[in-house]
Amino acid sequence: MPRGFDAFRRGWQTQIGDGFPLPTFDPATTDDFRVRSRVAKVRDVAITDLHGVSAIRTAGTPYGYEDQVRMYVVRRGSWTLSPHDRSEHTATAGKFLLRHGRPSHFAAPPHTTVKILTLPSVMLTALVRNRTITGPADSAEMRLLMAHTSMLHETMAGLGPTGVHAAHSALIELAKAVAVGRFDDVEPRLAPALAQAAKDLADTHLADPELSAATLARELNVSVRTLQRAFAATGDSVSAYIRHRRLEEARLALTAPSDRLSISELAAHWHFADSSHFIRTFKKHYGQTPTDYARSTGLAPTASAMPKHVLPEKTPSSYWTESTSKERTRRPTS
Repeated sequence: MPRGFDAFRRGWQTQIGDGFPLPTFDPATTDDFRVRSRVAKVRDVAITDLHGVSAIRTAGTPYGYEDQVRMYVVRRGSWTLSPHDRSEHTATAGKFLLRHGRPSHFAAPPHTTVKILTLPSVMLTALVRNRTITGPADSAEMRLLMAHTSMLHETMAGLGPTGVHAAHSALIELAKAVAVGRFDDVEPRLAPALAQAAKDLADTHLADPELSAATLARELNVSVRTLQRAFAATGDSVSAYIRHRRLEEARLALTAPSDRLSISELAAHWHFADSSHFIRTFKKHYGQTPTDYARSTGLAPTASAMPKHVLPEKTPSSYWTESTSKERTRRPTS
């Protein structure tokens, strides 16, 4: 068996174990099997983030159990399901597939990134019985579900029994919400996911002058009061989060090596009232003026020549298993 695929199989068995069997893969795709995967198990739910550098395709004997629901959220490339009794379905980037019924074969071209949720059908059968549901991956319901799964990847190892129970219940409720296109916005178990989804959304719009609790609530299809209540449950507020993140981005800009902005330009870019307000807020939060902070890092810029900053790519603090035809590594990302 090719070394890359064998490494992937061993990693899957180690991280997931019984209850989530791997399918039989087409030998044509295992000869040069290059896949990165990250998996979390929450009782009878498996969450898999998968990026295939090479093509992926199953073949042969069907796999898995009929009493499971599988959701595929495609971030890049495409994912095709081929049920044995129905026509095939394909989800392209920005779409999802939700499938209940007999296990389906699947295929994906090279450079496909997908999140796969394997869920028990006991609480979902009435909503998706023997059906395939498709839809956009950027709906309010899907944003909440994706935020919750990301949190689980980061926190699962430290959760006790009560935390695992709450995490599992929220997963099921959010999967239901995706299936029916709405969620219970007064369900307290969903507050952490709602707050995280709003934070994720805010992080991509920090430079937008219109960013506010109202715009985030509108995107997530909840009331401003509901969103504020979700933030309060985490000990934060929407406006404070936006202000702190913008301040953090300004701080990072001070240590960038090139493309300089003045302090007044930096203040305007991150929507502070003026440079004086920016300097006061920065000093209150970090204990130094922006210029003193930059000088302490060894850059020592002038007030008229602050560096520009490009928002860094966010990477989750979790573990990935990388399987290639040459090696398998298990390393933390940061």
